Amino acid sequence: MKNKVAATHVPAISPDSLSSIVAATADSLPDQPHALMRARAFAKPLIACEVMDTGENILAHADAVVGILKTIGGSEAVQAATYLVHSCPHLNKPQEVIAKAFGPSYAALAVETTKLIYLQRQTRAVAAKSQLHDDPAAQTENVRRMLLAFSRDLRVVMLRLASRLQTLRYYAASRQAAPRALAHESLHVFAPLANRLGIWQIKWEMEDLSFRFLEPDTYKQIARLLDEKRAEREVFMEAVRAQLERDLNQNGIAALVQGRPKHIYSIVKKMRGKSLDFEQVFDIRAMRVIAADVKGCYAALGFVHSCFSPIKGEFDDYIAKPKPNGYQSLHTVVRDECGRAMEIQIRTQAMHDHAEHGVAAHWAYKEAGTKGYAGVSASSEYDAKIAVLRQLLAWERELSGPAAQRARDANQGLFEDRIYVLTPDAAIVELPQGATTVDFAYSVHTSLGHRCRGARIDGVMVPLNTPLQNGQTVEVITTREGGPSRDWLNPELGFLSSNRAKSKVRAWFNALAMEQTVAKGREAVEKLLQREGKTAIKLQDLALQLGFKTADDLFEVVGKDEFSLRTIENMLRPPEPVLSPDDYVLAKQARQSDKSSAAGKGGKGSVLVVGMDSLLTQLAKCCKPAPPDVILGFVTKGKGVSIHRSDCSNFRNMASGSPDRVIEVQWGAAKAPDGMVYPVDVAVEAADRQGLLRDISEVFAKEKMNVIGVQTQSVKDNRGGTAWMTFTVEVAQSGRLNRVLGIVADVPGVRSARRR
Repeated sequence: MKNKVAATHVPAISPDSLSSIVAATADSLPDQPHALMRARAFAKPLIACEVMDTGENILAHADAVVGILKTIGGSEAVQAATYLVHSCPHLNKPQEVIAKAFGPSYAALAVETTKLIYLQRQTRAVAAKSQLHDDPAAQTENVRRMLLAFSRDLRVVMLRLASRLQTLRYYAASRQAAPRALAHESLHVFAPLANRLGIWQIKWEMEDLSFRFLEPDTYKQIARLLDEKRAEREVFMEAVRAQLERDLNQNGIAALVQGRPKHIYSIVKKMRGKSLDFEQVFDIRAMRVIAADVKGCYAALGFVHSCFSPIKGEFDDYIAKPKPNGYQSLHTVVRDECGRAMEIQIRTQAMHDHAEHGVAAHWAYKEAGTKGYAGVSASSEYDAKIAVLRQLLAWERELSGPAAQRARDANQGLFEDRIYVLTPDAAIVELPQGATTVDFAYSVHTSLGHRCRGARIDGVMVPLNTPLQNGQTVEVITTREGGPSRDWLNPELGFLSSNRAKSKVRAWFNALAMEQTVAKGREAVEKLLQREGKTAIKLQDLALQLGFKTADDLFEVVGKDEFSLRTIENMLRPPEPVLSPDDYVLAKQARQSDKSSAAGKGGKGSVLVVGMDSLLTQLAKCCKPAPPDVILGFVTKGKGVSIHRSDCSNFRNMASGSPDRVIEVQWGAAKAPDGMVYPVDVAVEAADRQGLLRDISEVFAKEKMNVIGVQTQSVKDNRGGTAWMTFTVEVAQSGRLNRVLGIVADVPGVRSARRR
């Protein structure tokens, strides 16, 4: 992803820069044939009979908003979106329905605008309940939400401004008092937004209407003062206007001179800000000169100053030094021969269009260039979008600055704990003050944070623990796989500031530790099952028998040494029944009988011959003895004598606990009868590969050994993969098995083959 270099100051926005925004967003909201007509037809059945919270019919409101958008230069596509926005609350799945009818771009714009309307309605409700109308906290919070919404689609600005203006017009036309919270929000949030983006036509009307509802007495007083000498003032201004226009053109300065409307709120602000009386406010008498070009602007200025007396300190050159929102004009205040003050603004037609409509003035045009009359370069669609977003960020800082200072004075810590930075795609990301590039990565996506290995701020490589500042553009450099560093959790190194990022890093390491613990426990349990000859048992079934929900839960406690393997051994070996007195006598008589029999044969001591009918014998399943293995017997409780190999670990454990129940035994014949076979277990460890089981089975088949059971397990490891196999085969003599195991060991990939 290509990174863009962000400026260190807030630039002005030129008309060409703003036209680049239009080009940048044209593809995301494509023109469609008859889109406006189709959108109205789509919405009419849904909203024609519905009313808004204000009491205004929704369809009538939407029609009026479309008219405002058309007046200020909104495209037909944006006008069409107005109807779709008001349709959203009346659809079960607005995103899907609108996307199907008009495309995903229209659906996204409508849904995003609807979300913002809902958020602002909540904010007004809270403000109305608390009656904190002059609290800058609510105002700044509302701005913050708008910033985050606008970063996804800048056309939301247009839709919200036009809709709010129409709402104020409706209250005024119906002679109703607008809710104070709505009027306050309009004056202190929406109007400054229009001003920030240079849409002055909306700004002035919204300010006057909002002020009318907030301070009706003051509004009426100023309106009355304006009306008292309106006729006399208009006659005087028309005479001056006509004479000035005629003189400019006769002196070779092509220009059009217009009267300028009087805005009550701007008059009140000047009266209050400079402690002036009504007659001392200069722009009660105001004119505007529209020149052919910038050279003509300065020529007109010189001519005006030669005809009238300029007032010292009342001249501003916004052409050489534009306002932050891109506004350009020459402002001067002069007096005529009678001492009457007049404010005169001088600008080109393009400057005038931008002053009146700002962003909207360029919304429908495609003449994107690399330089505008404000001197700001916009070499790409990205740069144009960044320019507007930086204006919004600067506006938020202006609003929160004084409030934050007052909060610090009161030890409240208001909004100074937040910053806003930009992604390479010009989306705004909100972070706590002091956040680093790692915090930024985790705020975008958890996976991005885990894989973060480097970062660029405004195109410059920086350390990961670099604190971010408002308005910076951040690009994260990642690896394809990987995880966070433990150093990130060290507070002295300063890699993480946000609690969200810290919790994500801790969760990753906790999951890693848990994975290692579970692996350790699994290995211990599987080894135990192999020793006990119980590899056929399913691990999930074993866990359920032991009272755990899953096998991983069992492995976890075993891996933490919180669960003894002895408990599993005891479960795998059910307790032997207690011998009744009769069983014990029977066993004793059998031993005495065996002793007599062995003595008669010249044998040594007490010997039980396996296979004799005088006493029940059984071959132990744990070690599966077969002739000519060295064997020993253990008198069980009610099941006769269990025959074990002398090297059986189970036998040793039982014998150490009950040595008096151990007896000597031997095979009943030197050679087993024809057809007599014994099951034995063979353990094979090999490198896992395709066809391994087939090759080993073929060895047993060639050696005429019947395989009656197979258990296999395969585990991936650093050697590529290991397979453990347990074969149960039938043999007449265990001695022959050793030769067969040697053949098995020669099979490719087999590392060991042994009897269990």
